[in-house]
Amino acid sequence: MRYFIVRLRRFCGFSIGFVFFISGILKVIDPVGAGLVIKEYLDFLHLDFLEGIAKPAGSLLALGECVIGTALITGVWRKATAMTVLAVQSFFTLLTIFLVIFNPEMDCGCFGEAVHLTHKETLIKNIIILTILLLGFVPLKGLGTPKKRKYVSFAIVTVSVAALSVYSWMYLPIMDFTDYKPSVGLQAGNAFQSSEDEIYESVFIYEKDGKQERFGIDELPDSTWTFITAETIMKGETEDETVPLSFFDDKGTYHDTLACTGKVIVISVYDINIKPMKWERLASFIDNAEREGFRVLLLTSSSQEDLRTSLQGLDLDMTEGLMSKAYTSDYKTLITLNRSNAGATYISEGYIIQKWAYRLIPDQKELSAVKSGDDTEVAIEDSTHKSLSFQAFLLYVFAVMLLM
Repeated sequence: MRYFIVRLRRFCGFSIGFVFFISGILKVIDPVGAGLVIKEYLDFLHLDFLEGIAKPAGSLLALGECVIGTALITGVWRKATAMTVLAVQSFFTLLTIFLVIFNPEMDCGCFGEAVHLTHKETLIKNIIILTILLLGFVPLKGLGTPKKRKYVSFAIVTVSVAALSVYSWMYLPIMDFTDYKPSVGLQAGNAFQSSEDEIYESVFIYEKDGKQERFGIDELPDSTWTFITAETIMKGETEDETVPLSFFDDKGTYHDTLACTGKVIVISVYDINIKPMKWERLASFIDNAEREGFRVLLLTSSSQEDLRTSLQGLDLDMTEGLMSKAYTSDYKTLITLNRSNAGATYISEGYIIQKWAYRLIPDQKELSAVKSGDDTEVAIEDSTHKSLSFQAFLLYVFAVMLLM
């Protein structure tokens, strides 16, 4: 009987460790996304003045989840780990109760962009996890001791995850779970429509009995439904099939169709406060791309006037060249399109094909190869390579934790 109880408690620790590790690794590979989640929590808690540390805090918390998960799976420092995970899970369960009560328009971010849960679903998940933890670790004695080699396993996995975190900070996520992942199509308004009202329509999201539904302006539900938010989408398009990429010039005229025809490279700068040498490199990249026949769009989340101010210090020809490609778009759209500030995204005939972090934007020779290559093959190969790399990493760390 005692052996069975010990095995049951160990299984509880292992299963919750798996949840913590997967939850953490999905955020480790996307530090920008983790930072956005932390920013939403800071806004909810009225701690806006801390938004500057959102990204590093998100990465550290994600790394912490992985460390806790690794400790639970390998079984090292069992009592200390049990106390830590019980405290952490209790805190997040309490926080989720407040989210359910006040119902802010935000995602819990438990599993990054891979899985989205409502506040009620998150609360249920947290209660289940906390229950399993109490079953597995209370009382805090008789937890057993691990084999010494498990401390080596713990160290190897922790270093590996930290290395992946550094890589993700420098480049794009190894897996793209956003709505703007490669092979997704863009919404395009009718090129002959000139009025924004003719292209776009409002969709209102209401909730009832934990279920959310969308309604048009002429079909709003009765008072038993709770209003959640409103979205603006293009007419004739559905959210499941395509994603919007809206941008406008300094006169407020939308030019979405420019990104939906031909071979296009979008440079997304969601924060224009970058060094002059970066602007110079982008200007050179634009020249190379245009020589190869690409249409280049420079999308920023700032006004044209603010962009021109940011370009001060560059020569006049370079400034005017950049401004001639510049349009304004939504900050959240740009940071979702490409996690790298000043990164580039290749779009062919309205479909996202490939993305590059700023550090890896291609030279003219590489652009020539992209232009002459098969777009479908490139998109599939890129997605498959990233998927296999991520799966290989998971197999590697779990093999170390379980078999070593």
